Amino acid sequence: MASIYKNNNTWYLSVTVGKKRVSRSLKTKDYKVAKALKPHIETQLIAELTGISDSNERLSFPELSERFLKAEHGWAKTTYDLYCLVLRTHLQGKPLPANPSSRAIHIRHINACWNWGLKNHLIHKAYKIPGDTKGESRVRTYSAAELKLMFAEISDASFNAFVRFAYYTGGRSGEIRRLSRKNVLDESLVVKGKTGRRMVKLNTQAQDIIKDQDPLWSYRKDFVSHKFKKEVRRLGIKDARFHDLRRTFGLNLIKQGMSIYKVSKLLGHSSVRTTEQHYAPLLTVEIEDFEL
Repeated sequence: MASIYKNNNTWYLSVTVGKKRVSRSLKTKDYKVAKALKPHIETQLIAELTGISDSNERLSFPELSERFLKAEHGWAKTTYDLYCLVLRTHLQGKPLPANPSSRAIHIRHINACWNWGLKNHLIHKAYKIPGDTKGESRVRTYSAAELKLMFAEISDASFNAFVRFAYYTGGRSGEIRRLSRKNVLDESLVVKGKTGRRMVKLNTQAQDIIKDQDPLWSYRKDFVSHKFKKEVRRLGIKDARFHDLRRTFGLNLIKQGMSIYKVSKLLGHSSVRTTEQHYAPLLTVEIEDFEL
């Protein structure tokens, strides 16, 4: 069975023989061209799946990486940049990061490249890296006293407003550090999140901040990270990262009694299960004392 389908404006051919299935990009956005290519590519894929012929490509990992990065995956720019960084580091022969979470990210992205090569019959064998691909979940959140200190003492007025806005919305840095007035609605904000465009709810506190903020923020990613760390170090707040504001936002809403479903929607998670996985370790310490 063979069928063509569109993914991110590029046509693909999918062929299934028995329980084996393979997909191949037709490298065109034109349906007529894709339809014309279908019989030729279908014959090649059926021959590969049945063992009558095999793919004539035997790529080395540097060649595979280059082909992998040039292929159409529908990634966001941040995802593409991360793959470039990880694969470049690996090709340079550098050791995996010592930090468990960073190490897991590298293993996961390198192995994804190997898996793609196998799926597209570009390699005979994948030399995947064994090890944890999930890493350790960060559980740092801020206390009410730490939030109060930050909101009162971060000296740069514009950045102070940005930090408060991040907490009151639960927005990711990448969603809110470059805003346009046209994306600001009465009670919500249209942003580009990890899974595409989404709506960010603006509570009254967030509305008051953005109403008085002129111009809106236009920060680089590195600036936000470095500026925040500099400010919290000055205030004596330890082990603090900007993203911890978002985690604290979600935890505090759950502690106030908001359903996990609503919190998931506010955070822009792809599913409630994602929210549960993130917050289950945090909520364990919130359970009241009990005796057995």
